[in-house]
Amino acid sequence: MAKALAANGASKVYIIGRRKEILEAAAAQGPPGTITPVQGDVTSKESLSDVVEVIKSETGHINLLIANSGIVGPPVTGLKKDPSVSEFRDFCWNMDSAAFTDVYNVNNTATFFTVIAFLELLDAGNKAQNTPNIGSQVIITSSAGAFARNVTTGIAYVTSKCAANHLAKIFATMLAPFDIRCNALAPGFFPSEMQNLSNLGGMQIPKALVPAGRAGTEEDMVGTVLWMTSRAGAYVNGCIILADGGRVSVHLNSY
Repeated sequence: MAKALAANGASKVYIIGRRKEILEAAAAQGPPGTITPVQGDVTSKESLSDVVEVIKSETGHINLLIANSGIVGPPVTGLKKDPSVSEFRDFCWNMDSAAFTDVYNVNNTATFFTVIAFLELLDAGNKAQNTPNIGSQVIITSSAGAFARNVTTGIAYVTSKCAANHLAKIFATMLAPFDIRCNALAPGFFPSEMQNLSNLGGMQIPKALVPAGRAGTEEDMVGTVLWMTSRAGAYVNGCIILADGGRVSVHLNSY
């Protein structure tokens, strides 16, 4: 996402995370001087405030905030096929409750406070009037898994992404008086640090799982993000943008 924005006209792109080395490596992939890494922890209100002050001192405003942090939490991969009631109960009961709760802390609570922390900079972005007919926007990264009923990742993860979807809708309503839009982006299978696709066959995925027959590519993500953030997507507000190659269409879901 950062590379796409930096390579397509964004004057400055900030990326925030806890691991300095990872941030610097990511920043180096963009055009020279366009991506600035800022070390920070989105689960800490104090750290968020510090990050906001750094950006405020350098630019005075932002036009776009992408809340992209997320963790998976306890998986369901160890659950046997067709378990008995007792086996299902024991499997779920033995999940680490702290790890389960931490998913909501990162994927929901931290997302909420990240958006709140940057509101004044987003408002300043509107007042700067440097993105005519587009305005300031928040994008919350959700997941196509938010709609799944037959869970293949983790129950905490899927339900946290359901909450992320509704949080985007709530923000779209509550931030409307300030002319700040909010949408959610719900990707399907994309290769990432969080998502290992080797168990699905790598980039080529059976059409029974994904009608497109493949995982999403960098080009797929770039195109979606540029549409959402450009004049082309400026009339979109309060929406969940699904980029999943058709996964939700063939998977038991609540979409």
